Amino acid sequence: MNRHPELLIPASSLEVLKTAVIFGADAVYIGGEAFGLRAKAKNFSREDMAEGIRFAHEHGVRVHVTANILAHNDDLPGVRAYFEELREMKPDALIIADPAVFEIAKEVCPEIERHISTQANNTNYGTYNFWWKQGAKRVVSARELSLKEIKEIRQNIPEDMEIESFIHGAMCISYSGRCLLSNYFAGRDANQGACTHPCRWKYSIVEETRPGEYMPVYENERGTFIFNSKDLCMIQHIPELIDAGIDSFKIEGRMKTALYVATVARTYRKAIDDYLEDPALYEKNMPWYLDQISNCTYRQFTTGFYFGKPDESAQIYDNNTYAKDYTYLGIIGSEKDGLYQIEQRNKFSVGEQIEIMKPDGRNVEVTVRRIVNEDGQEQESAPHAKQTIYVDLGAEADLYDILRRKEEA
Repeated sequence: MNRHPELLIPASSLEVLKTAVIFGADAVYIGGEAFGLRAKAKNFSREDMAEGIRFAHEHGVRVHVTANILAHNDDLPGVRAYFEELREMKPDALIIADPAVFEIAKEVCPEIERHISTQANNTNYGTYNFWWKQGAKRVVSARELSLKEIKEIRQNIPEDMEIESFIHGAMCISYSGRCLLSNYFAGRDANQGACTHPCRWKYSIVEETRPGEYMPVYENERGTFIFNSKDLCMIQHIPELIDAGIDSFKIEGRMKTALYVATVARTYRKAIDDYLEDPALYEKNMPWYLDQISNCTYRQFTTGFYFGKPDESAQIYDNNTYAKDYTYLGIIGSEKDGLYQIEQRNKFSVGEQIEIMKPDGRNVEVTVRRIVNEDGQEQESAPHAKQTIYVDLGAEADLYDILRRKEEA
């Protein structure tokens, strides 16, 4: 079977969903206001979810809704009511980890595909076949699997069953994301969607009889970050991912900005399309992919477990800072008399050189000529986040183009 991989992009809000759709997603995955594992994400109200599904479907893009908490007794009535609402909105798939939640979905909305979350620890073809027999269309592989193992799974499951695998983004330090640190330290359950990310914190040692005396543990001069993982990046390995039989290339990042989503979606979209058109074209354009993927906020990169168990240098990084080359300024909205409406996200000023980032891969350098507020008054700068302003860029822009500014090294 000649598989054309789906590019599956995360969306934290309606704005980000639209960005993902315009910048190349085949499918997006989103969370509602309950029962997903990103409680701190903006998530989607009922109204925004309905609008997002409508927008995506108008552009031929699928929508998958996460409902992947590990449910407790008190959750089950609410899950049922939630799925009854979703049945009316008609998303394309539900991403589920809990068997009870799976059974409710099968009963309430059997017409919506059921996908098994990575939270269910899917590490072998027997598990895949089990879920297939229960009525699952797709299983998300555990991040601890190698390409060799995924290829063996592909050879031992029905041809129509789909494999989804993370190919880019943050790697949880705990097995398939099953972490207790947040619950222990902050009383917020990662498996209920409330993770505080204590794996990113800086740690010291306290000796039992000397409370309050913090003794540093040094990996380097910046301290120790003993639970940190590098970010996954497989942009250089599209051929191996396809050869392994992966049906859906999943990007992590359901709490990321529109700029991050646009950058990653556009880069992987072009890499996948180039490879399917001509492997030589993919190799030729590799410098462009690597340059573009480094333009969004990220930690140091790794290939994770795909080529075998990573050693310490391949997995653990030595600080908790992000690389950041560009600042997100806003998304192009309506146009009138040469002025483009945007909801401004970070400060910029008249006379500054910024870029219009386009879905087709172009980055157009422009100089901000004018900034006008909603009252029609001229401003020298746009200092307030979320302010609606109108800008003259001296160049043509299209709806949903991204505005960004390159930061000095």
